[in-house]
Amino acid sequence: MTERVTFFDTKIDFLKGVGPQRASLLNTELNIFTYRDLIQYYPFRHEDRTRFVTIAELSEALPSAQVIGRIRDWAVVGEGPKKRLVAEFTDHTGSMDLVWFQGITHFEKFLRPGAEYIAYGKPIAFGSKYSITHPELDPLTAENEQGSTFHPIYNLTEKLRRMRVDSKLIARMMQQLLEVAYPHIHETLPNSLLEQYRMISKADAIENIHLPKSQAWLKQAERRLKFEELFYNQLRLIKNKLIHKTEYPGQVFRNMKLLNRFYKEFMPFQLTEAQKRVLREIHGDLVSGKQMNRLLQGDVGSGKTIVAFITMLMAIDNGAQACIMAPTEILADQHYYGLKVFADQLGLTIGRLTGSTRTKGRRIIHEQLQSGLMHIIVGTHALLEDVVQFKNLGLCIIDEQHRFGVAQRARLWNKNQDIYPHMMVMTATPIPRTLAMTLYGNLDLSVIDELPAGRKPIKTVHRYDTHRLEVFGFMRQQIEQGRQVYVVYPLIEESEKLDFKDLMDGHESITRAFPNHPIGVLHGRMTGYDKDFEMERFVKGETKIMVATTVIEVGVNVPNASVMVVESAERFGLAQLHQLRGRVGRGAEQSYCILMTDYKLSKETRTRIETLVKTNNGFEIADVDLQLRGPGDLSGTQQSGIADLILADLAKDGAILMAARESAQQILAEDPDLVLPQHAPIRNQVEVQREDETNWSRIS
Repeated sequence: MTERVTFFDTKIDFLKGVGPQRASLLNTELNIFTYRDLIQYYPFRHEDRTRFVTIAELSEALPSAQVIGRIRDWAVVGEGPKKRLVAEFTDHTGSMDLVWFQGITHFEKFLRPGAEYIAYGKPIAFGSKYSITHPELDPLTAENEQGSTFHPIYNLTEKLRRMRVDSKLIARMMQQLLEVAYPHIHETLPNSLLEQYRMISKADAIENIHLPKSQAWLKQAERRLKFEELFYNQLRLIKNKLIHKTEYPGQVFRNMKLLNRFYKEFMPFQLTEAQKRVLREIHGDLVSGKQMNRLLQGDVGSGKTIVAFITMLMAIDNGAQACIMAPTEILADQHYYGLKVFADQLGLTIGRLTGSTRTKGRRIIHEQLQSGLMHIIVGTHALLEDVVQFKNLGLCIIDEQHRFGVAQRARLWNKNQDIYPHMMVMTATPIPRTLAMTLYGNLDLSVIDELPAGRKPIKTVHRYDTHRLEVFGFMRQQIEQGRQVYVVYPLIEESEKLDFKDLMDGHESITRAFPNHPIGVLHGRMTGYDKDFEMERFVKGETKIMVATTVIEVGVNVPNASVMVVESAERFGLAQLHQLRGRVGRGAEQSYCILMTDYKLSKETRTRIETLVKTNNGFEIADVDLQLRGPGDLSGTQQSGIADLILADLAKDGAILMAARESAQQILAEDPDLVLPQHAPIRNQVEVQREDETNWSRIS
């Protein structure tokens, strides 16, 4: 074991000023066990203690203020929960109040009349006088009267606060650790990158992220550590991608007879330029002799399904089988019925395998897959079962792939032991570029960024609940013109009963408002048979209004449905609203999305609603979603190593990410095995990390 690993593996108990009791608290409350854990427990912000203001300069606009003054007098006032200690604090420009609701006895003993203190906190105005509630109060000394530094503020738990472990104490521990750790912090980036981007050393960055000498040093520390995090994230992903391209052979699909026949005889519409470009990229993979590992991104309605089918034909044309796996039965059914039309025209056998497939049907499917009689299988997680075996699985397509874990994808990959199948993962959720690079940097990326010709942009409007009669009138008008309408209610697991009631109440009120129009209802509690029955009636036009929950979010394609009314739209996420809106606009007629909300909306909710009204572009919407929610809340990140980023913020650090990715690409292109002397810091850093460590930038 190397010297530096030994040092950072030292138990936190051995740090001066910690001891067994505090160490136990840090273990259980913050998951800090070693020097490594503590030094990488970064503050989430810093307080500027470098300057003082006078009482006359106080303003509520200040996030915080540091004032030197004297305690003139104090008194306990009020009763019960309003009981508080109020001290009059003065300087040469005026007076203010310092107020404590807790620790009154402690502070009464601490205060000295006429003594000088430094008070720090958020100033609040009451009439003409300012006060600070629960200020930090320190006796004025020769050391602190010139101003302090930038104080780190760490995330804490209630238990730590009760046990008097605060940010000041953690900062003192950090200072003790940094004094002994500094010489053990080895450089992890080559000199060429440090010089190119004018970055400070790793040791200086670690020191200044905790206890910065100045605002400039803090910014340099943040920039350096963010770059390093993103550099190693990209290095890992790009290295995995290179391994796929060099070590994993793929079946070669050169024969195009079936595909040419489909183009000439059955192609239902002209492909867009974006679809053609993506198919050229896919074809390049399939004739390369290397395993395809590609992410296909396309907005709602951009035509991913036909691209997927054409890719399947390339495999089938060359004696291989294809499968497509979807996260839900509804989406699997949508794919199955959509693809079956084309498969039947070409005389291909296509099957469907889901959780509700009967035992007899399963047996037939298993036999046909093993014998090679079945060319295409569409299914859900049921495809992952060991009993599902193929004669020659050559292509796996995974739809809405963020809903599947890495292990699940690997099980599908291992369905062909002779030569791994080509992999294509699809998503209808547009992913911002920074997020795609960090989540899927190990995949080749194809984007269908163009909608089919003739599609009219969906008109989206925001209406308050008070406009309900007006909205009903518009729905009636559209139905009279031969159109159909969705009315969607939220169904959130935490309050399923309540929301189910919303749906049924809504169904009742719509039934009263539209007595002459047949109305359907669709929700997650219905059996598969009942869902199919209701959906079939709507597809055939037998029902004019479909009252539903988000089960229709994906996988339902009814070209005649031109109106989407979303009730309680404030309770949906931005991406989910965009997906729901995509259920209409499938035909040539003008379609509409009406977002119904209460009057009381948060600032963030207004931003979501305004974004949808303003644009139909899924990528613009995804960027706003990233800004609002952050990458950690977006789907699938817990399976991708992105949650392992500590400092980098993909919503704000796009420029740093681009530079880090470019640098990683250049280094691996020049030196894929990192054997050159100048890349020794990178090689050493990667080698000492544990095999399962997703973030190679960690202290080691």
